[in-house]
Amino acid sequence: MIYLIGDVQGCCDALEQLLLKLDFSPSRDQLFVLGDLVNRGPKSLAVLERLMRWGASARCVLGNHDLHLLAVAHGIRPASRGDTLHDVLASPLREALLDWLRHRPLALQDHGWLMVHAGVLPQWDAAQTLALAEEVSQALRGPQIAEFLGTMYGNQPARWETGGPALEGSDRARVIVNALTRVRFVRADGTMDFELKEGSDTAPPGLMPWFEVPGRRTAGQPIAFGHWSTLGPLDRPDLMALDSGCVWGGTLTAARIDGGRRERISVPCTPAQTPQPPSKPQRTV
Repeated sequence: MIYLIGDVQGCCDALEQLLLKLDFSPSRDQLFVLGDLVNRGPKSLAVLERLMRWGASARCVLGNHDLHLLAVAHGIRPASRGDTLHDVLASPLREALLDWLRHRPLALQDHGWLMVHAGVLPQWDAAQTLALAEEVSQALRGPQIAEFLGTMYGNQPARWETGGPALEGSDRARVIVNALTRVRFVRADGTMDFELKEGSDTAPPGLMPWFEVPGRRTAGQPIAFGHWSTLGPLDRPDLMALDSGCVWGGTLTAARIDGGRRERISVPCTPAQTPQPPSKPQRTV
């Protein structure tokens, strides 16, 4: 059986409960985890150890919190007040886990679904999305990873230009990273907004969810994503949102997608896994 799973964020107990409910077996089934494997929940180390141990049976894309862990580990960023990454950074398996993490892609396409953590810009089709994600992956896998992570942060440029001069260097990589791991709302021309984080019905005039842009080139391509816990349930034939806010006291959700079936399965987050939200949002990537 094939399952997609939303943001785990270090909630290993909920992950284990969900896998029990699914009767998951790595010798028989396959997971696709939609990024933010770590942080804010209490057991990031245990989550990474399990997913790494399952090999090809657990395929994961990177989210903004996963990139944040790599940046902290390489001394590029300090840990934020709400981070729960110490167990990974202090682990004897630290280097192996970080190496495994930096080899995860930012986008996958399998079983008919394009899988990303956050979103896809309206100018990109599925093939271009995968190619651009691979550009970032090559930098993360390469010897200059620290240099790349040092230029990854920032909100500008906020738009992918088409029909004009192509973005290059760190500007190009930053747009790719921000689109695939951070975006929620955009303008009709694809300009990304990083301030608004509430549900889709809160958008002021001129902003819309990235998947509602008229004429987006991935229209009709099934896309699964996480990242947006305030969005609420979204399950369309070609669009599935799976971040149900486990780390904030919601649920951890999986969706079965094999054999023509569409079935969502959730487990509640236990109180011990529910941190208090920081008084001010802690922006990572």
